[in-house]
Amino acid sequence: MHDDQSPLSSAGLADTPCGGMPSTGAAPVDIAFVRPGARDHYAQGREDFLAPATSQSAGLDLRACLDAPDAVIPAGGRIKVGTGISVQPRVAGVAGFVYSRSGLGARDGVTVAQGVGIIDPDYTGEILVFLLNTSGQERRIKNGERIAQLIFQPYVRPRWNEVAELASTERGSGGFGHTGR
Repeated sequence: MHDDQSPLSSAGLADTPCGGMPSTGAAPVDIAFVRPGARDHYAQGREDFLAPATSQSAGLDLRACLDAPDAVIPAGGRIKVGTGISVQPRVAGVAGFVYSRSGLGARDGVTVAQGVGIIDPDYTGEILVFLLNTSGQERRIKNGERIAQLIFQPYVRPRWNEVAELASTERGSGGFGHTGR
């Protein structure tokens, strides 16, 4: 790829809405069910199980695909949970991002351990989610339970330009709390 071309411009998508996302908001993504029983966990008896929960839902709920009926997350502890799926975006400049489910985090204190997980477009292995129990009590995750959300978003790769120092700004190097409350 030439230095002045992004993955989006080389694919002819730089001038489309959202930096390459089709105007419908739908991007082609391949999905493979990589654990026994994973497809059934996601289908839950529905034919349209990969469709969003509502017409405005942004993400796909990721489900726990465990080797046992449940898994325990000790208070303050972390566990690695397989989701039973692997994905591959078919649009240049799009990656998967794993976010906490708001109810699980707010109600039970169970969140994605690293804040947001990134599924690079060239990663084709199973999506694994590290969950953190921020509560003071043990929590259980059941096999097939919704544990996180997968959202596909465009990204921009920087073209680095080394400089002796950065340009002056109004804020400068003021950090945490610098702008007040």
